[in-house]
Amino acid sequence: MKKVALAASAASLAILFADPALAQDAQGSDEEASAPEGIVVIGTRRADRTVTDSASPVDVIGTEDLATQSASNMLDTVKNVVPSFFVGQNTISDASTFVRAPSLRGLPGDEVLVMLNGKRFNRSALVQVYVGGDTALSFGSHGSDISVIPSIAIKNLQILRDGATAQYGSDAIGGVLNYGLRDDAGLELQARYGQTYRGDGKSYQLAANAGVKLGDRGFINVSGEYFDDGQTSRGATRPVAVVFATTNAANPTLVNQLPNYPGPVQIWGSSPVKGWKAVLNAGFDITDNTQLYMIGNFAHSKGDQSFNYRSPITANNLSVNDGSGLSTRSPGRNSAFAHPIYLTACTGAGATACPVGANNFVMSNLANTQQTYNFSTMYPAGFTPRFVGKVDQAYGVVGIKNKGGKLTWDLAASLSKSQLDLSMYSSLSPSYGPSTQTSFEFGKLIQTEFDAYLDMTYELDAGLASPLTLSWGAEYRKEGYEQTAGDPQSYGAGPYATQNLYVETAPGVWSFNSTVGMPTGASGYGGTSTTFAGKFNQSSYGAYVGLEGDLSEALTFGLAGRWEHYDSFGDTVVGKANFIAHINDAVAVRGTVGTGFHAPSPGQNNVSILTTNFIGGNQVQTGTYPVTSSIAQYYGGAPLKPAKATNFGLGIVITPSPAFNLAIDGYSVRVRDRIGISRNFTVTAADIAALPALIAVGDGGVVNYFTNAFDTTTDGVDVVATYKTEAFGGKLNLTMAYNYNMSRVTKFDPALIGPEQRADIRHLAPNHRMNLSAAWQSGPWSVNIAERLFGSWATENDYPGQVFGAKLTTDFDISYTFKDHYTLTLGANNLFNAYPDKIAASSANPIYLLTNSTADGQIYPRSGGPFGINGGFWYARLKIKY
Repeated sequence: MKKVALAASAASLAILFADPALAQDAQGSDEEASAPEGIVVIGTRRADRTVTDSASPVDVIGTEDLATQSASNMLDTVKNVVPSFFVGQNTISDASTFVRAPSLRGLPGDEVLVMLNGKRFNRSALVQVYVGGDTALSFGSHGSDISVIPSIAIKNLQILRDGATAQYGSDAIGGVLNYGLRDDAGLELQARYGQTYRGDGKSYQLAANAGVKLGDRGFINVSGEYFDDGQTSRGATRPVAVVFATTNAANPTLVNQLPNYPGPVQIWGSSPVKGWKAVLNAGFDITDNTQLYMIGNFAHSKGDQSFNYRSPITANNLSVNDGSGLSTRSPGRNSAFAHPIYLTACTGAGATACPVGANNFVMSNLANTQQTYNFSTMYPAGFTPRFVGKVDQAYGVVGIKNKGGKLTWDLAASLSKSQLDLSMYSSLSPSYGPSTQTSFEFGKLIQTEFDAYLDMTYELDAGLASPLTLSWGAEYRKEGYEQTAGDPQSYGAGPYATQNLYVETAPGVWSFNSTVGMPTGASGYGGTSTTFAGKFNQSSYGAYVGLEGDLSEALTFGLAGRWEHYDSFGDTVVGKANFIAHINDAVAVRGTVGTGFHAPSPGQNNVSILTTNFIGGNQVQTGTYPVTSSIAQYYGGAPLKPAKATNFGLGIVITPSPAFNLAIDGYSVRVRDRIGISRNFTVTAADIAALPALIAVGDGGVVNYFTNAFDTTTDGVDVVATYKTEAFGGKLNLTMAYNYNMSRVTKFDPALIGPEQRADIRHLAPNHRMNLSAAWQSGPWSVNIAERLFGSWATENDYPGQVFGAKLTTDFDISYTFKDHYTLTLGANNLFNAYPDKIAASSANPIYLLTNSTADGQIYPRSGGPFGINGGFWYARLKIKY
């Protein structure tokens, strides 16, 4: 197969350059942004398909639809306008707060392919390993980070709601997001300010787009954005912090050392983040039909996240509502404050001595000269670590394409690098005692990619209703995933990790008392150790072929097949077939069937992350380890293989007039050997004795690893209706978009996949979502209003047994354009200040009467649910366009 693919590619190149006349007659069929209005350029390689006659369902979201959104983050923009797109707010979610993982149709983020101008967009540097409802739909995914794309750069977003692996390669199981970039001339400037109704979350955004034409042969278009989004807080302080402040009320100097005082000691809300992002799109015609082009995307951001509070005290017998009545709970002190660190080492020898040894220390002696250290001298009121993430992105494409006749070709290469630099301050590394650092560098996560493509089409006249479009091509990809080592104290075991304590009972006579210890690594997160640091690569190459055409005026078909080879697991072959049949001028039926795959990335095969969860008020180290590591294999880890998928779709398109369109599309996606992360395995002292590498998580810590141990089926229906009319002296566009989606685990290994994981896949995203929107414009005035329905949802990981009810939110904006070039907009997202249900009292999440919150200060669900916990947000925007 490899020889066949290479031979086909070589032959194709020979055709291109051996017959210039033929090449100059070519007509483009690549996924370019400059397609005529209404033309679909994704899901087909024909150049004459529209939304209503596409054999696969495609949503086309124009620049104005994107521009009316107030969010500076593309994730939130798409979430607002696409019902089947889900992404959490991720309040305290480790690195998943800095790079949030979306889901389309209930499938993980890396089973949705992202493209810029039809070219594959790179993955982010973060593999989603955070355990919790924040990331449950994409737990273990390694996908693209679309937040690095500025909205002002986008001409349109085309969303293919259909499996397309046979056409575009790995990751397109759930569909494709193709961002068409602006290529127009002119200057556009935007400035926006907004804040939540509570007065926090102040948000600043400055954006610009500039385009110039290079005569009649080319263009350069550049977009840039700066943003600064402030902290929000929607929780209460911890009950134990209230007790600390009350107990020490006579010592205000001490009380003022509580983190964030007088606010909550840890913050449930959006983390502050600022940064910039930019896009370049350029093209130049070197002949009438041949164009050189270039795409670039660059971005930088820095987020600063509150972690959980580490209390120095235990609060005894606090009243709680545990769902069945009133009882008491005693939230404990953090393990760093649980006991002193004993600094005096044993120096004796003999049967009755305090024996010399690396882990032997004096607990007490008769002279009372033993020395100890307490972290309360460093943090007398406890501490809340602050977790910092710096995201850097660089992505570039250069290519040459030919259009203008029966043969088209597009030869391109892309190079990209995504980097996430993680650090922390206001923390400590407990096992290093008084020598601990308070700030840590955890190392960098780096994703690099190189892609080379050749895409070709040729029109064949077969005597049918239209020429057949034959497409073929080849692709080479190389991915690299790198983890650099962090500070030794960020992951290491210090001299006080384990302490065997001795007591002097008589002069020169010592007896063993007990063994105590301190958690290893930094409190809150663990850096990458030298054991797991390194760079890991994966290469693949493949070829595809497709055939599309009109068998008659009423019937269109499409066929596609793809073969790929990966050096990590071998070969895979997938295919797809679709059709659209026009029953009459107003009604068409369409359908699709196909197979697909998602290849495990080098990151999924090799990532090593150590973080901290809280159980009973104490930190519990949680480690995710590579399947090739001794730790994963100790608990049954096996090499990853590609996930395989089968897609079915059937829909109807009704267009009784140019003003009205209705599309109803049902779908079913079956994924076998889905890539995810196993349940947690609790580490015991016996496990550490058998495998000393487990000391990193410690006795009572937990580990997990990547696995293919479950299958899922996702069924659903999309309904999209549009109506254009005139009302109130202006133009009125009405849109309804509804999605029903149900994902469920159909087969699993109960030893690896827990009930919480299965429940969250089914219920985390609402099964019902609907947007109703109206856009009215008359002269200089325009008004937009959208009503958004979010169905009920649940997360068994975080709030077992609770179902959060359905909610409606309303978005509204009004704009006025003056002097032709200036537009002022006033608007609000979540106009009526809706919030998700509060966390219900239960045995798993008792509500403390002292604060009306959980033990860690939560009032609303931590993930934010489908629309977040910030409440209403108002904004003002000024746009200048020439």
